[in-house]
Amino acid sequence: MDVTDFPDDLVQTQAAWNATYNALAGPRPRDTATLRRRLLFLSVRLWWHPYWETVASVPAARCELRQMARARGAVRAA
Repeated sequence: MDVTDFPDDLVQTQAAWNATYNALAGPRPRDTATLRRRLLFLSVRLWWHPYWETVASVPAARCELRQMARARGAVRAA
C-alpha cells in the first residue's frame, strides 16, 4: 500500500510521538511522568485522528505512517 497523502498534522503528531517514546526509552530519562502523559496524549490524537475514517486499510496505513515518520526523523538527524 502506498499512502503518501497523510495530513501534515498527523505526520507531525507521529514524529512527536516517536521523539517522546525515544526520550522515555533512553538511559535515565528525566521527568518520566511528564513524558508518559505526553505519550498518552499523542497516542490518543493519533488513534482518533479523522484521517483514519477515510482510509480503506487502516492497519496498513498506520504502519506506513510510522515508517514515514521514522524515515523523516532519520533524515533530519543526518
